[in-house]
Amino acid sequence: MTKTLFLSGASSGIGAATARAAAKAGWNIGLFARSEDKLNDLAVEIGDQALVLVGDATDYDAQKQALDKLADHFGGVDAAFANAGRGTSPAGTENGDPQDWKAMVDLNIMGALYTAHAAMPHLRKTTGQYVVTGSAAGRVHIQGSIYGATKWFIHGFAGNLAEEMAEWGGRCMVVSPGMVDTAFFDEAKPDKLHPEDVAAAVMHALDAPARSSIREIHLMPTG
Repeated sequence: MTKTLFLSGASSGIGAATARAAAKAGWNIGLFARSEDKLNDLAVEIGDQALVLVGDATDYDAQKQALDKLADHFGGVDAAFANAGRGTSPAGTENGDPQDWKAMVDLNIMGALYTAHAAMPHLRKTTGQYVVTGSAAGRVHIQGSIYGATKWFIHGFAGNLAEEMAEWGGRCMVVSPGMVDTAFFDEAKPDKLHPEDVAAAVMHALDAPARSSIREIHLMPTG
């Protein structure tokens, strides 16, 4: 049977690359993000395997309604990838912007929690999997980095959720890339990881046999 993936932050970067990789592997995909035009373009590219779900990841009701709509459309949800996230500027603590921190925390932390909470009833039915985007910044200490601290939370949460989901056979994986050449950065970084590299890691976990629970994939650019 064809499996179905809910994907937040699907309009660009890692999200769009994962959508393409999942479609190629035969999955149906729920494309969730705020950018309706970008989602529509991606859905046209993918075809009938894609369902456009416009919404803000910081809105719990929007995520829940999107997941319910996806389950109704394709008959269930087998995996959810909480990929939506952002950084902050200026960097550091003393020189940082507390209001911008809040917006980032709402997306990076609460958005991922909302995906998990809204997806759990669906994933229980399919003995499914939750995936979340961490970061190399969540594995080391970076001077004053509030963004890095949000990713430390994600890594801790993913480990805790993996233990919770294991009680009913569900799986949880955090993918933690180093620098990726996406619009996250102001300048192109072609010598770093590409979104397709991260997407391949996500698909490795999603397509692993049920006996194998891949808890984390950490990948770094070789250069």
